[in-house]
Amino acid sequence: MTDSTRLVASLGATVVGRRRESELVVAALAAGRHVLLEGPPGTGKSTLLRAVADSFGIGFEFVEGTAELTPARLVGHFDPALVLSEGYRPEVFVDGPLLRAVRDGSLLYVEEINRVPEETLNVLVTVMSEREVTVPRLGRVVAADGFRLVAAMNPFDAIGTARISGAVYDRVCRVAMGYQDGADEAAIVERRVEGVSTDLLAAAVGAVRDTREHADLRSGSSVRGAIDLCAVAVELATMRSLPLTDRSVTLDALLVALSGRVRVREGVSASVEDILTSIWMRWFGAEADDGSGDGSGKVTGPTATHPAG
Repeated sequence: MTDSTRLVASLGATVVGRRRESELVVAALAAGRHVLLEGPPGTGKSTLLRAVADSFGIGFEFVEGTAELTPARLVGHFDPALVLSEGYRPEVFVDGPLLRAVRDGSLLYVEEINRVPEETLNVLVTVMSEREVTVPRLGRVVAADGFRLVAAMNPFDAIGTARISGAVYDRVCRVAMGYQDGADEAAIVERRVEGVSTDLLAAAVGAVRDTREHADLRSGSSVRGAIDLCAVAVELATMRSLPLTDRSVTLDALLVALSGRVRVREGVSASVEDILTSIWMRWFGAEADDGSGDGSGKVTGPTATHPAG
């Protein structure tokens, strides 16, 4: 078994599924390449990268990609107070995350790179090509062995994002990361939330996955929505002294967990609450606790494994 094979196998303790993506990322990094992970939010991009960095035994510098990420914030700056007293000396330069990663041979993880201003992207393109950074008054800093840039991006049509240039794509190996299958998403929720029944777990995951395909929704929820749904349901059931499967518990938990994560298509007259309630009825049962049901508060409608068509 090669070291890379062992490394990929060890990722299973942290990363649910994602065997193929893990192999691709490890192979690209081991080959000395930079990597771009492309996919919607909540698909485990940062989780995978942190696990890979730990497995490689190298540092991990995290950068949040925003419109405010200037070259100075990325590279670093001279301390103004010390410059006045000591001048532009290397000792008074405060390294930013890029220079720390370059000096230490760490992974530089840039989240949501397609939100980063063009002038800052140009700095990244240069360091990917030349493996060095030139800073005015500081000089040239050559990247140590192990330095890699790993960037993540949401689909370019997400709010606040833009297409990145071909110069970036030409310098990275791209790994597409879509949503995982239902079994993997259920396993993720089970790891994150304690005290969840199998039925609630399956129904929560099924409802979240439905939001991604619903005709009235422009965008659905990631698995984080299922995690929050289950966690809130556990707390609500305890607070209200009700069974975890009580309809008032599951409906309120679903609405609070998902209503901010989904987007209604333009021209749709139904509210987000109406749409989510229809999804809830499919997965948690259509009958209300108004005397028309069995009064138990349990899910008696379509089950998580056999939902209504």
